Amino acid sequence: MSSAAAAPVLVLEVRDAIGPASADYLIRGIAKAKDAGAPLVVIRLDTPGGLDTSMRQIIQAILASPVPVAVYVSPEGARAASAGTYILYAAHIAAMAPATTLGAATPVAIGMPGMERKPPADRRSDSPDKGGGETAKDEKKAGTPPMDMADAMTAKQVHDASAFIRGLAQQRGRNAEWAERAVREAVSLTATEALREKVIDVVARDVPDLLAQVDGRTVRMPAGEVKLATRGLGQETVLPDWRQRLLSVIANPSFALILMMIGIYGVMFEFSSPGFGVAGVTGAICLLLALFALQMLPVNYAGLALILLGMALFAAELLTPAFGVLGVGGAVAFIAGGLLLFDRDVPGLGLPLPLIFGLAASSAALVLLGGGMALRARRRPVVSGQEEMVGATARVLAVGEDGAWAQVHGERWKVQGPQALRPGQRVRVVAVNGLTLEVRSDDLEEM
Repeated sequence: MSSAAAAPVLVLEVRDAIGPASADYLIRGIAKAKDAGAPLVVIRLDTPGGLDTSMRQIIQAILASPVPVAVYVSPEGARAASAGTYILYAAHIAAMAPATTLGAATPVAIGMPGMERKPPADRRSDSPDKGGGETAKDEKKAGTPPMDMADAMTAKQVHDASAFIRGLAQQRGRNAEWAERAVREAVSLTATEALREKVIDVVARDVPDLLAQVDGRTVRMPAGEVKLATRGLGQETVLPDWRQRLLSVIANPSFALILMMIGIYGVMFEFSSPGFGVAGVTGAICLLLALFALQMLPVNYAGLALILLGMALFAAELLTPAFGVLGVGGAVAFIAGGLLLFDRDVPGLGLPLPLIFGLAASSAALVLLGGGMALRARRRPVVSGQEEMVGATARVLAVGEDGAWAQVHGERWKVQGPQALRPGQRVRVVAVNGLTLEVRSDDLEEM
């Protein structure tokens, strides 16, 4: 017990949306605390929410942890909204700094951006007016229309989330009624109100104050009850390692979209004009990293398909003389796909509108630039090869039994025309037949 008390308290910090990177960081941090024999893990939390999958991974790690975990919403002005509320309820010790908030835990699902999502009407059997069966019968008699698929999905998500947080509240002995309201009604509390409503255990100014207040408390662990002895213990802050920082960057939706664009452009450029392979290798690496990021994020596949369609239309515009029709269609498809790719209502997942329009505009500008260069090259006069001979002017040098001869671009060519030619006559080449030039008289232009 003395060796355990001498070990420092491990402090983990989350200052962004809950996602794969933060989940990996917290799970590994809790495992490190077990190996180091730390008496307590303190998670300093300031988050607007995040992914449901990552949140559940963190909660499972907390529930299975052999080391007590304290979730501390700090510094002052921080919040534990949405997914942060669930994580706070799962902790063995729930604490908040003054002037912090928690709540607004209604789940948000991937769907159409801007779609209004309302918690379903409460139809539980404990309604104050009448039982659930009577309510259902009355609604059926009144001809209430059946719930559509969107409402049914929202109802299932809200009921599942409320049951989940209610189970956490019951396990930790916290206010389950307010937890359900946070899910169904998206209500929030300040630190003082949360302490009064028995949602949290402690309001602390900082980590040393938190350790002093929880000293002597008994928490229930998987192996049994543990009495905390934390007063005066040292602290060790565990920062994310390079892998977790890289994962945090890659799993950012904006960066994932940029990586996908670079990857597609690099592969397209490599196939259109093979060279040293730099563009192809860079594009392939970026494309694989983008696919890795997308598989960690809740992607709307209709939005992803629209983005790929937009890129295909951009490529087709460069290869097909469509007079901008395919390019405009590609820009529209890309913008629509960017808006649908991630749900802007989920904290930390929305793509900024300037980024979407900027990428679409840069792609359209690239297509216009490439198309303009190709059009100018097509209209430029031919300066070499057989085709360059057509339209060239020459003077007949001699006319003999073997035909007429003229000098074209400093070379002696055999020429023939529909009319008899005479030495010194100016002619213009109209066709090339092997080693013989078809010419016509150019006397009118000479006059």
